[in-house]
Amino acid sequence: MSNAETSGEQGGHGAVRLELDAQAALGECPRWSVRDQVLYWVDISEQTLNRFDPVSGDNSSRVFEEPVACFSERSKGGFVLAMRNRFALIDHFDAMPRWIGEGVVVPDGGRFNDGRCDQVGRFLAGTIDFKGSSGALHRINAKGVIERLAGDVRSANGLAFSPDGRTMYWSDTRNLIVRCWDYDSESGEISHTRTFTEFKSKGGRPDGASVDTQGCYWSALYDGGRVVRFAPDGKVVEMVTIPSINATMIAFGGSDMRTAFVTTARQQLSDEQLRSHPHSGGIFSFRVPVPGIPEPYFAG
Repeated sequence: MSNAETSGEQGGHGAVRLELDAQAALGECPRWSVRDQVLYWVDISEQTLNRFDPVSGDNSSRVFEEPVACFSERSKGGFVLAMRNRFALIDHFDAMPRWIGEGVVVPDGGRFNDGRCDQVGRFLAGTIDFKGSSGALHRINAKGVIERLAGDVRSANGLAFSPDGRTMYWSDTRNLIVRCWDYDSESGEISHTRTFTEFKSKGGRPDGASVDTQGCYWSALYDGGRVVRFAPDGKVVEMVTIPSINATMIAFGGSDMRTAFVTTARQQLSDEQLRSHPHSGGIFSFRVPVPGIPEPYFAG
């Protein structure tokens, strides 16, 4: 696949608007709930899980004793959470977490980072290594059994699946690369790893991502101020500028799954950058002609 070009802008998206001026240090993991018709998201640095209602504009927040890096809704209600180095369940938004499975080995100072469920309801989450390249991708099933699937990354990110569930995408933000694998949902095996796209040293780093119903991979660019839509062959087909330097993840939602929500971060920005991008850390949205895919539930 060719290198990702990130200059210019194209496509048929609607105007970008500020949905919530959250001022998040590290807003991440937006998840549209078809069941609740709200957007759940986290601020990793502030250790919060949030529930945002775009109709009323209300945002509710709860604090945990350690970071919530990513999460998915459960089929029976509540959530599965990837926290610092452990998985947890909560039965509803305000419930206390209970641990499932064993803790995983994370790099010194590291933690879980990005993840989501596959089509059969297993939860996958990758870790981040702030000092080297020992981050890894883990998967937990409804019985609490944890498997290590892949490794050798600095910052596990951009986990997403093709509409048929047969291709898994996974990015390494700090190493500027998105890879993909063949994914067998029935057996859980991954195979045939290859490079989907690589980024240049400037112009943004591939952070969180989602896939639409046409199989296009949308990647939020940290330190790039935009999201990029890739065709299944890795070609850039659309770019959308976001009024924040650090775009962290994109998710699709709304009643027709055609509203794109983008979380952003204020961390690591200078005073000058914050003056020029005062809504950094907010949640932005724009309309898209191609809907996204509802998130699978965790089976546990």
